[in-house]
Amino acid sequence: MVVDSYLDDLPITYLKGVGEKVAEKLSRLGIVSVADILFHLPFRYEDRSKVVAIGSLKTGESSLFEGQVELAEVVFRGRRSLLVRLSDGTGFVTLRFFHFSNSQKQAMQRGQWLRCFGDIKSYSKQGVADVVHPEYQLINEAQRGEIQEGLLAVYPVTDGLHQASFRKLIRQAFLLLQQGMGIRDCLPQSMLSQRGLPTLVDSLQQLHYPDTMPSLDASQRPAFKRLIFEELLAHHLSLSRLKKGVRCDVAPSFKSTGESRQRFLTSLGFELTNAQNRVIQEILSDLARSHPMQRLLQGDVGSGKTVVAACAALAATEAGYQVAMMAPTELLAEQHFKNFQLWLKDLGVQVDWLVGQHKGKTYESITADIAEGRSNIVIGTQALFQKKVIFANLGLVIIDEQHRFGVHQRLALRDKGAKTGVYPHQLVMTATPIPRTLAMLGYADLDLSIINELPPGRTPVTTAVLPVSKREQIIERIEKGVEDGRQVYWVCTLVEESEALQCQAAEVAADLLRECLPRLKIGLVHGRMKAQEKQTVMMQFKQQALQVLVATTVIEVGVDVPNASLMVIENAERLGLAQLHQLRGRVGRGQRESHCVLMYKAPLSKNASERLSIMRETTDGFKIAEKDMQLRGPGEILGQRQAGFMRFKVADLVRDAELLDQVALSAEEVLRIQPELVEPLVHRWIANSVEYAQV
Repeated sequence: MVVDSYLDDLPITYLKGVGEKVAEKLSRLGIVSVADILFHLPFRYEDRSKVVAIGSLKTGESSLFEGQVELAEVVFRGRRSLLVRLSDGTGFVTLRFFHFSNSQKQAMQRGQWLRCFGDIKSYSKQGVADVVHPEYQLINEAQRGEIQEGLLAVYPVTDGLHQASFRKLIRQAFLLLQQGMGIRDCLPQSMLSQRGLPTLVDSLQQLHYPDTMPSLDASQRPAFKRLIFEELLAHHLSLSRLKKGVRCDVAPSFKSTGESRQRFLTSLGFELTNAQNRVIQEILSDLARSHPMQRLLQGDVGSGKTVVAACAALAATEAGYQVAMMAPTELLAEQHFKNFQLWLKDLGVQVDWLVGQHKGKTYESITADIAEGRSNIVIGTQALFQKKVIFANLGLVIIDEQHRFGVHQRLALRDKGAKTGVYPHQLVMTATPIPRTLAMLGYADLDLSIINELPPGRTPVTTAVLPVSKREQIIERIEKGVEDGRQVYWVCTLVEESEALQCQAAEVAADLLRECLPRLKIGLVHGRMKAQEKQTVMMQFKQQALQVLVATTVIEVGVDVPNASLMVIENAERLGLAQLHQLRGRVGRGQRESHCVLMYKAPLSKNASERLSIMRETTDGFKIAEKDMQLRGPGEILGQRQAGFMRFKVADLVRDAELLDQVALSAEEVLRIQPELVEPLVHRWIANSVEYAQV
């Protein structure tokens, strides 16, 4: 069919209701064109086809229920909140509103019927169900049971965008398709027929409006298969271009005596492990060559990657070149800055740091030092990418916590140092253990170094797996631990459709802990706080001014707090092994015996049960990674945020590894038969994803 125009070419502002402000919010999600919104897929579906009796509500499930208001009161327990007690004759449920208007309060009259939808929790000792900020509507008794909705898609959104608004935009885009507009199908028809894959329009229709609730084996549905294959193909074509380009580049060859490095290592007061020494030699060998080093350094939490990075940096500075080191958070950047300053202060090496909080004269002074070559090592966040940041002689780029950044992001920093055809060397580091085979797939353009042993003296962390029904005992354990001089992390890991709700969950947890532990000093850190606010709270925790820190997973990458020796992770069953391992690595950094409590909601799936068992049985990150590969089968696409080393919308390198050979052959076919499809294919899946991780 010949179409006059494509949704791919229409700006998102073409849709009704999308002005400048809404367009800016959508752009945060990578949505720029009308086609983009159709590729922004649901992460789960809600079944609103039946009303569940209140007496049958189950903790940990999302349910539709109806009830009559018996009591509505404003309470002050740490913070102002509206509590509404509902009953339908089978049981009671408490609705909690922390943000509410007077009109909402007035509407909650005794006897009023409400239809609600939300996540069922239980915080009270009596085990009464709680729902925080449910969706609700006022109904009369005659309307009870009149259900008009069925399956409802739930999308990842951002602040200021609501699910209802998003669904309207999706409907508009599909209406345009029905009216004769097109969307580019970037796969040749012969390829679709050969592999039994549906058309693009049919695939998108099934994903946004499924006929039935998708099974756990969602990735095996033809609609998903089609998009998985297309996305992997786009990444393959993109990486192929990158590899081809990098290997032709020229880099400075570092010829150093190693004197600075030896003085630094002697000053440490401890011996490096054999693995650290081996990896340092691999890196130095790369740096002596005249083409850019592209090396991935893998090391478990606490394995000593930062010391290795310092040795690489000294090789560059001794040869007369600058070093840029990028971390995903200001907290981590500051920690690296302080370590490097302490280590290198007697070696005549100037270390600076550049982050978003630096403004005015401070910013101007730092950037001037960088531009004029006085700064030897610059440590920062994505602030290093700003146009005003110009390096005099950048020779080495180090990127920490690589799993927070994508391939194209690290190459953007590399390009910043390019001068007259000469490119800096690049070292990327990750504490997320990746099985070697997988690393070779995901980082095909990188050489691999592994630090596979821990320094002596590291305290192993013991892990307990407990149901949410043991919450009170866990809170008692916290109190005893604090009395013993320990500090505690309480991590909220709810996987919700918006950052706002994640942060809200952490706020609720902090309030409830303050109620239960009024004598303790409890702090809160989440992703919606300003960087300076987060930093202040984290420093208070590090300096032991706070005894308990409630946080979202923003602390996955954070500062070292040696006295923190107990961590509680809520909803641990919702996280992958790699992230659980990363979080657990926040404790066990001092001399105290350390513990991690993984709290879960029953019933556990077989897969979740195995994941938690592995965490209990071992602290070896590489064993955990291998097991992760075995366990992460089909079906985890819905409800999971892809937080791996490459940013995928639907594909998963572990689960979909068997497709890669087919993808490679198909890439050759596309290049041979229809090379004009390469650019639109890469643009669709990758172009809008060059964003820095939001934490």
